[in-house]
Amino acid sequence: QVQLVESGGGLVQAGGSLRLSCLASGSVFTINNMGWSRQAPGERRELVARITSGGSTSYGDSVKGRVTISRDNAKNTVYLQIDSLKPEDTAVYYCAAGWLGGGSWRYWGQGTQVTVSS
Repeated sequence: QVQLVESGGGLVQAGGSLRLSCLASGSVFTINNMGWSRQAPGERRELVARITSGGSTSYGDSVKGRVTISRDNAKNTVYLQIDSLKPEDTAVYYCAAGWLGGGSWRYWGQGTQVTVSS
């Protein structure tokens, strides 16, 4: 089992930046892919970013160019830097691990709310 705890969400003005952190614990050695997905009210959960243990990254189309994912394997932590925030970025952001494909992950965090005011 892998446990994921997010931090760093909050209320931000449009145009601002935010960095989310996710600390993984448990059987972390079994995990290759980690990442972030988000879900806005009334919307489907969507992939934001994904990173492998080797550092290869991929991003969702809606955030490409404004988001950077990184990880510190020594600290079992993955980060999500979001710049040029827009009101449509308002969502619950979930840390996730163990990519299953098709937008699905094996493990999920509880989520952290990000609200962007206009």
